[in-house]
Amino acid sequence: MKRSFFATPYALWMLIFTVAPLIFVFYYALTDAGGAPTLSNLRNFLQPTYLNILRRSLYLAFFCTVICLFAGYPAAYFLASKDFAKHQALFVLILLPMWMNFLLRTYAMMSLIEDSGLINTMLKSLGLQPLDMIGTEGAVLFGMVYNFLPFMILPVYTALKKMDARVIEAAQDLGADGPNVFLRVVLPLSLPGVVSGITMVFMPAVTAFAISRLLGSGMFLLFGDLIEKQFLEINDWSFGSSLSLVMMLLVILSISLLNKIDPKKEGGGAW
Repeated sequence: MKRSFFATPYALWMLIFTVAPLIFVFYYALTDAGGAPTLSNLRNFLQPTYLNILRRSLYLAFFCTVICLFAGYPAAYFLASKDFAKHQALFVLILLPMWMNFLLRTYAMMSLIEDSGLINTMLKSLGLQPLDMIGTEGAVLFGMVYNFLPFMILPVYTALKKMDARVIEAAQDLGADGPNVFLRVVLPLSLPGVVSGITMVFMPAVTAFAISRLLGSGMFLLFGDLIEKQFLEINDWSFGSSLSLVMMLLVILSISLLNKIDPKKEGGGAW
């Protein structure tokens, strides 16, 4: 029996639940309500209102990715270090939020930063002025970082853990100090994990739709919210599909640009 036979269930699953929905997205995006071919749906996207929503989504996703990178890389480096023996307990703390439902995590964040939440309650008890956090772009960005940070830590940790310690020892034997070892050896070799982490954070961040509605109090419409609104509220499947098509093209473009940094996934491509 050929080994490809065992891939048949997966191939059927992908055909039914991935390929077929994509075909429907392309069909609705390129046709009007009567089924006639048209490009008006894509042209409507070029209106300033929708472009501003896309700009805001890309802006928040970019800063979310940057914050996750600068916060996640040191955490992954610490977890991968040989001096940290009890990393399993901390690993569980990192993975624990991922075991919860996405909406539950966001509602938990709301209970912390809302006007009558835990943080403001503590500030009031200390006689300090409460903070106006909920309903701001900062709250939306904070919620994105909270939800997507593990997706940055895990691939970087994997890349660092796979690194041959003898390479670092060789660099030290050749007289390289700590900063040079990190910049010329550790960072280039961990680049595949960094690229993977950036991809895994940026893609869900740019398509996020529930975080902005809950933590932003509906005041900051993102591209994912706009797509959801077309399907569930306005019932305009054609325009919603065209927006989805634009988002897919942007995600594919982003992945292509990131893959050019390290096309062979070997590290060191930028050095």
